[in-house]
Amino acid sequence: MTDFSRIRGKITMDRPLADLTWLRVGGPAQMFYQPSDVDDLQAFLKALPLDMPVFPMGVGSNLIVRDGGIKGAVIRMGRGFNHIEIEGDTVRVGVAALDSHVARKAADAGLDLTFLRTIPGAIGGAVRMNAGCYGSYVADHFVEATAITRAGDQVRLSGDELDFAYRQSSLPEGYVLTEAVLRAQKGDPETLHAKMDEQLRKRDETQPTKDRTAGSTFRNPAGFSSTGQADDTHELKAWKVIDDAGMRGATLGGAQMSMKHPNFLINTGGATAADLEGLGNMVRKKVFQTQSIELHWEVMRVGETAPEE
Repeated sequence: MTDFSRIRGKITMDRPLADLTWLRVGGPAQMFYQPSDVDDLQAFLKALPLDMPVFPMGVGSNLIVRDGGIKGAVIRMGRGFNHIEIEGDTVRVGVAALDSHVARKAADAGLDLTFLRTIPGAIGGAVRMNAGCYGSYVADHFVEATAITRAGDQVRLSGDELDFAYRQSSLPEGYVLTEAVLRAQKGDPETLHAKMDEQLRKRDETQPTKDRTAGSTFRNPAGFSSTGQADDTHELKAWKVIDDAGMRGATLGGAQMSMKHPNFLINTGGATAADLEGLGNMVRKKVFQTQSIELHWEVMRVGETAPEE
């Protein structure tokens, strides 16, 4: 019998996850754990049987949890992991800190992490996915990260060890990120905030920010993010190839590819995870059939399909 008597965080069995994801879909977590702090997380992982998988979860922004839920332990990083500490040109930040908060607090201190302002989610996911936009990526600012291994040991990870690439990193299986250190160039706080205000204005003009989405659905086939510059090319952008395939506004059940920005999957109300993932796969198939381009998911899909699917 597993002994969790020393665990201070909250453990819940069969905890529904739909209300914790931006798309509002998904089945339950077999075990749901909210660690109090790093020491508590280490104690939990040491007590957890090694054959039980773990899935670290942030704010659920870039995520489809399948309707059958997640087997194993879902670890939701919360208040004990949302610190933002600035010293010189470095920002030490907990993985639960929202990307937008980090960008704003850095700007207050005259440090330029403005690219994070419009990225949905928290820093843990941003590191894991090497998030980026406007020509900047986490990898460009990354100093190191701290993680807890599946066995409960604390380790530091360099950029080389994470092997950053476009929208991905090589975080070892079972590792749970707890903190990252980023380095930023200095800038004028007022100028940095004005830059972010302009980025937000552009985002709201072009993206369905008032709908239930999970951010960009597919990686750009071009292999890089939009630069936001006047000379930015839209060839081999995911939205463009989806549009060219005639899939803007396509639907399946309660899922829809946004009319405003066709690289955004929307839950129009009542969608299942199967609807959303199924529509995404329909889009991938149509793009490949019409343009011989293979779209790769940017949204993470996890868990089990429901038995009847």
